[in-house]
Amino acid sequence: MVVGTQWGDEGKGKLTDLIAKEMAMVVRYQGGHNAGHTIVIDGETFALQLIPSGVFYDHIVPVIGNGVVVDPKTLLNEIDMLEGRGVDCSRLRVSGNAHLVMPYHQELDRVTERYLGKNKLGTTLGGIGPAYADKAARIGLRVQDLLDAKIFREKLDVVLREKNAILAKVYNRLPLSADDIAGRYLDEYAPRIAPLIADCVGLVHDALDAGQHVLLEGAQATFLDLDHGTYPFVTSSNPVAGGACVGAGLGPRDIDRVIGIAKGYITRVGAGPFPTELIGPEADALIERAREFGTVTGRRRRVGWFDAVMMRQAVRLNSLSEIALTKIDKLDAFDTVKVCVAYELDGKRYDHLPYHQSVLHKVTPIYEELPGWRTDLSTATEPSDMPAEAKNFVALIAEQAGVPIRLVGVGPSRDQFVHFAAV
Repeated sequence: MVVGTQWGDEGKGKLTDLIAKEMAMVVRYQGGHNAGHTIVIDGETFALQLIPSGVFYDHIVPVIGNGVVVDPKTLLNEIDMLEGRGVDCSRLRVSGNAHLVMPYHQELDRVTERYLGKNKLGTTLGGIGPAYADKAARIGLRVQDLLDAKIFREKLDVVLREKNAILAKVYNRLPLSADDIAGRYLDEYAPRIAPLIADCVGLVHDALDAGQHVLLEGAQATFLDLDHGTYPFVTSSNPVAGGACVGAGLGPRDIDRVIGIAKGYITRVGAGPFPTELIGPEADALIERAREFGTVTGRRRRVGWFDAVMMRQAVRLNSLSEIALTKIDKLDAFDTVKVCVAYELDGKRYDHLPYHQSVLHKVTPIYEELPGWRTDLSTATEPSDMPAEAKNFVALIAEQAGVPIRLVGVGPSRDQFVHFAAV
């Protein structure tokens, strides 16, 4: 499986696409269309939100697992976009147990964020959180309900009475029409999605039983995890490796390789603690050079130096077997580069992530500073093509993480990785 080790946007889509050629199936196991994966193939850029990255290979079955929440409109728009650009989506399968994102989820997401004011969470307003909340409250509608119009309408009528009461009485919003929603989901979406709906737990286990390789693809990242992230500035699902078992229908012993993906620096979107955050000209330079703007939202990302304290926590939480380090080419122009190796607060050193958020908000990073390489890495194909300064930077991160780095990304295209035996 591939798991993000920071706050997302580490390049999971590109890595998944690179590894996928060895796979028979790629399974997305959590999240919704609040996650963006950007893939560059032969100079052509594709931005995916729901469909697994393996869709670009003819031999792969891309699967949207039960742990994902699915907005049918976004899914169909993505299919149309891909097929319009020559990518076959007929192999795509969607778990019948995945939950649907409904119009009232999106409306509640919008009004809730607005009412939170300065305390807003910075969601994508796609209805992801409310959809997961309804799943936990056991009032959600699932993809399989699209196959039974009577059941769909009965469930919709029950839940919409509650949602409309909240929208009207709490937020002074007009009620949503059950007829309009049912007409859209059952008449417009269901006929196109029905051929894709499957028993995805069965599909995954059939592939494993046949000795085939399966890749599990997460969205978001470790520190956006609902349980282990910087709560409440997190997503509403579990991107960590353990979440893959639940979201794809696997047991822990079915997963034998966990690749953690990390950028050579850190970014996050929206509010929340960020110990190594850069402010000012250095931040502006990195953002412009790396084009750090959200795939889904277009929002400017916050940027900071690499944080090895977070990395060590990600190793613990995910049982990482190895690391893929991406985008170190975006640091080519810096005279010096930094790695945060610990935190300090009130004279106390923290080598591991403090559990209390008040501490995390106040810590000062302790850095190791290295000379930059001031060399264009984009053409490197072997470790010997990289200057010593760049290799020292990679080696320091591997030493701090305690896990080998086997891939180093030096550009946006699927083939711009340098393979290391181990660093």
